[in-house]
Amino acid sequence: MPRETSESAALYERGLAVTPGGVNSPVRAFNAVGGTPRFIASAKGAWLTDVDGNDYVDLICSWGPMLLGHAHPEVEAAVRDAVGRGTSYGTPTRPEVELAEEIVARTPVERVRFVSSGTEATMSAIRLARGFTGRDVVVKFAGCYHGHVDSLLASAGSGVATFALPGTPGVPASSTELTVVLPYNDRAAVEKAFAELGDRIACLITEAAPGNMGVVPPEPGFNQLLAETCRTHGALFVSDEVMTGFRASKRGQWGLDGAREGWQPDLMTFGKVMGGGFPAAAFGGRADVMHHLAPEGPVYQAGTLSGNPVATTAGLATLRLATDDVYDHLSKIGEVIRTAVSDALSSAGVVHTVKATGTMFSVFFAEGPVRDFTDAQRTDSAAYAAFFHAMLDRGVHLPPSAYEAWFLSAAHDDRAVQTVLDALPEAARAAAAAQKTQ
Repeated sequence: MPRETSESAALYERGLAVTPGGVNSPVRAFNAVGGTPRFIASAKGAWLTDVDGNDYVDLICSWGPMLLGHAHPEVEAAVRDAVGRGTSYGTPTRPEVELAEEIVARTPVERVRFVSSGTEATMSAIRLARGFTGRDVVVKFAGCYHGHVDSLLASAGSGVATFALPGTPGVPASSTELTVVLPYNDRAAVEKAFAELGDRIACLITEAAPGNMGVVPPEPGFNQLLAETCRTHGALFVSDEVMTGFRASKRGQWGLDGAREGWQPDLMTFGKVMGGGFPAAAFGGRADVMHHLAPEGPVYQAGTLSGNPVATTAGLATLRLATDDVYDHLSKIGEVIRTAVSDALSSAGVVHTVKATGTMFSVFFAEGPVRDFTDAQRTDSAAYAAFFHAMLDRGVHLPPSAYEAWFLSAAHDDRAVQTVLDALPEAARAAAAAQKTQ
């Protein structure tokens, strides 16, 4: 049965009067699924509680950061201690050095610079790549999201080796005219673009495993091809692990492919998990490339709150607690839920495809294969909306968009998982009914 949402509805109306769309990040408005956004009052472990007192199993996990679950006692204790020492100094601190050491230990990067958001991280990595190479063209893939950087908000419809048009009002053509957009997982398109523009390409940037068109993993060897192609042409390979870093595995997506195949990105970007739920992100890479960054080199980047002591403390505590057992647990319960979702949808006759990389997964309401943005766009958004609301009514909060990853945490115990499993049959029938009415 639908739940009481009057308090959320009232807050949403108040929000609409003072904030565009009533929210501070577009997907939260529920425009893709309809209905009233749930305003969350508190969270603990695997559960969210909204302002109307409803509880939900959380399958968003703050879009990835809450690897350990909400309000983890050891993270909370570390943060309380940090706040007690002051919230911001504008000086170097011990936690930022220790967090950088932890990131370097887990990944192939040699130097790290902290920023406050994933958008800042990718923007800075692009600037550094251009400054290091002396080139200006950036290659990206359709469906890969790298934050709201002007040069990376390029349309998803441009052809091979065709300079892109802006994908949103407010971004001038001059900002994207040096951005080339290619179809994802398309080796021939990559080879053609570099054959035509190789001596102008500063870098190629890709989500290490896309999670912003739903989870669409790189095909075996695809990231290796990107790394080798960039090296051959003197461009930098920028692997965006803002979402996958320390989430897909203990070493991110790179731990699933690069570490095994023997290649390394030149630059990487991080966020979400490494901030432990606080606004923190980073970019890093080869020492000789990072040496070009101020104050060592001429490429400028700065930030008042970069390396904030509270945020870096939360991130450090989270990474130190993210043991092999945590990732094993996430893998096991992820497999249980993915299998149950697929079984329920199949039983209800709903066409679908489940895609996963490491501990991240998503469900496309479309026939497979799903290997690029064009395939992902075939998903049945109406069926997903029906499925979403049926799950929400039964106490499970999925991402309010068909194009997002599903996230679990170490706090998702038997009760939380069973709540998800119990909600699936009726939600699958709701999705089937929606498909039949179209």
